[in-house]
Amino acid sequence: MVGAEATDQGDCSRFKGTIPYCCMKKPTIVDLLPGAPSNQQVANCCRGGVISAYAQDIDTSVSAFQVTVGNTGTSARTILLPKNFTLNTPGPGYTCSPAKVVNPSQFISPDGRRHTQALVTWKLTCTYSQFIAQRAPTCCVSLSSFYNDTIIPCPVCSCACQNNITQPGICIKGDSPYLKTPGINTAQNNTPLIQCTPHMCPIQIHWHVKLNYKLYWRVKVSITNFNYRMNYSNWNIVLQHPNFDNLTEVFSFNYQPLIPYGSLNDTALFWGVKYYNDMLMEDGPMGNVQSEILLQKNSQTFTFKQGWAFPRIVYFNGDNCVMPPPDQYPTMPNSAPVLERGMSLGLTVLALAATSLLVFI
Repeated sequence: MVGAEATDQGDCSRFKGTIPYCCMKKPTIVDLLPGAPSNQQVANCCRGGVISAYAQDIDTSVSAFQVTVGNTGTSARTILLPKNFTLNTPGPGYTCSPAKVVNPSQFISPDGRRHTQALVTWKLTCTYSQFIAQRAPTCCVSLSSFYNDTIIPCPVCSCACQNNITQPGICIKGDSPYLKTPGINTAQNNTPLIQCTPHMCPIQIHWHVKLNYKLYWRVKVSITNFNYRMNYSNWNIVLQHPNFDNLTEVFSFNYQPLIPYGSLNDTALFWGVKYYNDMLMEDGPMGNVQSEILLQKNSQTFTFKQGWAFPRIVYFNGDNCVMPPPDQYPTMPNSAPVLERGMSLGLTVLALAATSLLVFI
């Protein structure tokens, strides 16, 4: 096997001479880490179990390994169809279809002059379900705007509730001296350690309507990690807003429009800039990434009323984030601020005095 490795060899005692690499009927295969020895590599291998979304990075959206299976014969009729695929990375929640025979894969020689063909090719599809992956959500959304001083926080108990009596250790306060304990950010079985917040979500995404120009308006998007024991490499978010069809510039994130329904361009994929903010660190000073988005106004649809300026749907790494109720969105002021009565009277007296002076002259 090259490009990956089996976690267990199994019982190979019945073999004499050359001992197989793995003798298990249901092996668990894991990806090799980047930088594996060259004699263990194959094309598109060794991602460390991390692959990007296809729209995010085509080159790293594919992971491959090569395995030689003994006692299978040398014809398509003798090779048995593999069964019971299970995808465990990047986590639970994936359900794989049965494998089916498709047209044989084609391979091109390095000089590009010769094509070879696989003996047989199978294909299967694994789909992700957030509800199968975990019972509770993993992210939430908060909102604010320049025209309203109220900050709408994530809904209380969006991902869990603080209950240190029945679930001790589920969260820790940000100023707790326990955070200075060596090894606090590592744990067996990837047990999370979340900062105590009213929403209790590992990830919070904040949408702030920042500025309003004559022809444009500006939004600031911030992502905060509240998990002390997890970094998010190659993270991404998907936002849906009707004004993304006139998105002008994204300042600190990469951007790719997603157009699943013909010409309807209201969904966008954002991810970090490589070597700058593509790694969302654990909770702390570096556990935050942010960018601003400049959008051009459409005179027929643009408005700040009734929460139009806020996103419709937010996803983080494929998980749907909990939004505040629409009736809590920041609203526009009903009218201009009214001057105080004493100030109005003072202005009136000043105006009368100026008039009298002109008459006297």
